[in-house]
Amino acid sequence: MQTPCADDHWYFVDETGDPVFYDRHGSLIVGHEGCSPILALGFIDTGDPWSIRRALACLHNEIAHDSYLQAIPSINKTNRSFHAKDDTPEVRYLVYRCLRDMEFRAQFIVARKIERVFRGTFHAREDEFYDYLVSRLFQDVLHRHPRNHICFSRRGSRTRQSRLQEAINRGIQRFEERWGKSIRSNISVESQTGVGEPCLQVVDYMNWAVYRAFVRREMRYYAHVADKVSLLVDLYDKARYPHNWYSRRNPFSIEKASPL
Repeated sequence: MQTPCADDHWYFVDETGDPVFYDRHGSLIVGHEGCSPILALGFIDTGDPWSIRRALACLHNEIAHDSYLQAIPSINKTNRSFHAKDDTPEVRYLVYRCLRDMEFRAQFIVARKIERVFRGTFHAREDEFYDYLVSRLFQDVLHRHPRNHICFSRRGSRTRQSRLQEAINRGIQRFEERWGKSIRSNISVESQTGVGEPCLQVVDYMNWAVYRAFVRREMRYYAHVADKVSLLVDLYDKARYPHNWYSRRNPFSIEKASPL
């Protein structure tokens, strides 16, 4: 357990995959076309979000003045907000290259979508499933800094944002019970769009690299930014336990993980 640092710290959070298990008729569709086999949550954390915003603004400007990229029909949408799934390969390469020079770390909680777990642990409720991952994602990090600013990619109503705060509080409670210490950090939670908060574009790209590794078994995007990842937990890969917690001492590779 680390001693708190005397500064502000920022966390930018997004999801990849989806929490959906059933179609409107109640049929299980996990793994079918359009329904992901995983739900993963990730954050990037940094003490200097301003340098990340400046770097992305410079890249947007570079793209806007590139005669080759200007000819791409979707480039105006891309140049409002980078989004890994929708960006062209040329833009995606530039963004991943830019990420390597930024000052941030990333952590991820990956949940394989197992129906008996969904029904037994989360009462077949998508919000409970999602909120549990939020609580696990933040369980062991918020004691490190006295002032923590958490920004989620906007999802749902104000009621949902309140639930996210409650999920974070449950993670804090588990930490306090485990270590017998109180977290006295000041924690603020907000939501934004990728346009309104450029740092969310970075976690989107980091999440996409994780998703491609798990779902497509394609490691090249993750490998390019692997040195940014301080922790990746493959939560329900019980066959690999306790080696399903990947860190710098146990680097993640999809070859180590059980198949989906």
